Parts: sequence; C-alpha cells; structure tokens
Amino acid sequence: MSKFKRSTGGKGVAKINTASLPDIVFMLLFFFMTTTVMREVELKINVTVPDATQGKKLEKKSLASFIYIGEPLQSLRATFGSEPKIQLNDSFKEVDDIQDFIAQEREQLDEVERSKMLVSLKIDKETKMGIVVDVKQALRRANALKIMYANQNVEEIRGIQ
Repeated sequence: MSKFKRSTGGKGVAKINTASLPDIVFMLLFFFMTTTVMREVELKINVTVPDATQGKKLEKKSLASFIYIGEPLQSLRATFGSEPKIQLNDSFKEVDDIQDFIAQEREQLDEVERSKMLVSLKIDKETKMGIVVDVKQALRRANALKIMYANQNVEEIRGIQ
C-alpha cells in the first residue's frame, strides 16, 4: 500500500480568479473612449460664415491650419472691444504674428506633407475686407499660398444633398 503524507503547514495562498478581467478592461476602455473629448479650438469670436452655392469639402483636416476673424464674443468685448480680431488657436493675435503661427504649424507636420499644407480662413460675413487683405498679405509673406475660405453650402442648409 502507498503512504499518504499530511502536510503540516496551511494550504497556501489561494489563486485569484481572472476570468472577469477582460470584461473589466473592455468596460474601462469603452468608458474612456466615450467620455474623452478631442481638443478643439475654443472660439472667442463670433463667426457666421457666408453662404455659397458651390464648394469643396476639406479632404484632410490634419493638413489645415485655421485662422478665425470676427468680432469678439459679447463677454470679451469689454476687454478687447468690438472691432474684428484675429484668433490663432486659442488666443487673439495681430497680423504680424501670422508668420510665426504658420512656421509653427509647418513644423508640426511631416516633411512630406508640408508642401500640402493649406490655411482655412473662417471669417464672419460682416467683417470688412481690410483685415482680410492684411491677413492674406501676411500669409503671402509666410509663403502659405494655399488658402481656403470656409463657407456654408446653401444646398446643405435646404436639406438637398
């Protein structure tokens, strides 16, 4: 006959059941995917883009740099006045700052895509052309020659696709 040994110590540490671990991981992943917001520019100006009968949709938004021109929001008019301002990213800038802005935006792109970079101007339809011409001259000095004007397509407003 065989002999059985009795262990003198305890049973040891019990193993943790990991069967529900994938469920917990996917639940956390889903939670963070639904609650995370990609950072967009916080507009500090009023921009109502003009209507257009024709237009072309921006194909690759990552190649575009946006310049906003319009009157400051009502809450900011006490500080900045009611004259149209230029907004680059999240702050008001002057026309002289556009060249530095374009240089920074180019540096963020891959070297292959730098020649494809374009500047999208989102201009309030009530803005006078003087500031727009100044911005275009600054873009010309910065060698940013591909310019797109943002508009609101009339067919999309009417619901016609």
